[in-house]
Amino acid sequence: MRKTRVWITLGCCLFAMAVFAGAQSNRKPGLWEMTTNMTWQQSPMPPGMTMPPGAHSPFGGGPITTQVCLTQAMIDKYGAPMPQNQHGDCQITNVSLHLTGMTASMVCTGQVNGTGTVESDWTIPDHAKGKVHFVGTMQMGQNSRPIEWTSESTSVYKGPDCGSVKPLPMPAGK
Repeated sequence: MRKTRVWITLGCCLFAMAVFAGAQSNRKPGLWEMTTNMTWQQSPMPPGMTMPPGAHSPFGGGPITTQVCLTQAMIDKYGAPMPQNQHGDCQITNVSLHLTGMTASMVCTGQVNGTGTVESDWTIPDHAKGKVHFVGTMQMGQNSRPIEWTSESTSVYKGPDCGSVKPLPMPAGK
């Protein structure tokens, strides 16, 4: 179960990256601070099972703030950093960049199967708001459990130097 929790936490954080976006013409490469709040409409946790007290739950329970290094290549290809996963099970498709936003689809196969929608809006270059909604199933041992989650984020530009924050590699897209 611990391995599953780690996978879920990693996956949630990486999926949440999809909500952070920038336009090709007015987004700034560099360090961005992203605050994400994730809610589960359908959690893979079995009924009655809870996280230990003090444990960081991947199933919501408050905002998570991270720093992201947005590169010009990410801006040019996707308008934003896209979700990463260690298994290479998710692809970003149907990316549509607009002057003040972007939309895309996310398709996952493997331990997590399902589809998601990615959208982001920005009206000024230093701020962005985004949302990811995902519906699918998660393999947990021999069982497959339905999942559905929504992640909403706000992002603020901090400066052109990413310092020690390394950019994530860009995923393969279709």
